[in-house]
Amino acid sequence: MSNDKTTITNSTSLALASVVKDYFQLIKFTLSFLVVFSTVISYLLATDYRNVAHVLLLFLGGMLITGSANTINQILEKDTDALMKRTAGRPVASGRMSANHATVFAVITGVAGLLIMLLVFNWQSSLIGLLSLFIYGFIYTPLKKVNSVAVLVGGLPGALPCLIGWVAAYYDSPIAWTGGWVIFAIQFIWQFPHFWAIAWVAHKDYSTAGFKLLPSDKGPTKFTAIQTIMYSTLMLPIGVLPYYYNISGITSLWILMVCNIAMIALSIRLYIKMDVASARRVMFSSYFYLAVVFIALLADKVIKN
Repeated sequence: MSNDKTTITNSTSLALASVVKDYFQLIKFTLSFLVVFSTVISYLLATDYRNVAHVLLLFLGGMLITGSANTINQILEKDTDALMKRTAGRPVASGRMSANHATVFAVITGVAGLLIMLLVFNWQSSLIGLLSLFIYGFIYTPLKKVNSVAVLVGGLPGALPCLIGWVAAYYDSPIAWTGGWVIFAIQFIWQFPHFWAIAWVAHKDYSTAGFKLLPSDKGPTKFTAIQTIMYSTLMLPIGVLPYYYNISGITSLWILMVCNIAMIALSIRLYIKMDVASARRVMFSSYFYLAVVFIALLADKVIKN
């Protein structure tokens, strides 16, 4: 009898763990965490207000909104996800979770996240959150099969969380949003070499699903590598803006310059080598770049009154 109870308990625990894992996959937790990380950093850059509860609520609201957008993405792409090796195991694509179930989850998380932004912070940040969710879920997602301009469109919801974090702290006047737009610009331009590196590595999978995400319709070409170099280079002048607008100091400026030069060097290497290994280096280095840059900006921020 005791063994039966233990077996039932273990089975229940495994089932619960499986459900939790599915929800984590549904919201793309790692990706969402990176996006919300930039929201929190922007908020902390904009204010010296150190209410830990507000920071945690901002993180939660951002995770719920981003998770809702990612869930919508998986609902709409369930058939194409099933065709790709790296996404076939996702809850909706694999059939472990119904599209209706995922839809309910997307609505609940989206509404909850937007309400947190509205009630705890302000209507401006909530509205930008709604805009970000809509663009990612209903414009970027279907556009991926139409034209590579989807990367440009997808860059908007990818960078808007920076503006959300800033506006959550500074909402009195659009003039006060300048710093938010600066951080937005850094993350927006960063996405191009980052995402093209991902699309290079996953080109076969994306082609199978009918996604058109590289600048050239011929796949990974010299043109794609040149575009990666161009946008990595554009990150240099954008990296000066936080110092110019008195958001952060000279130390972080030098850190940004070093990181930007490293990204350019890796992009040039991709152009020379033209292989998946070089694209993978750009991809992983871009994650490192964003974390180092944002932490440097926060550590070297100019104290606001």
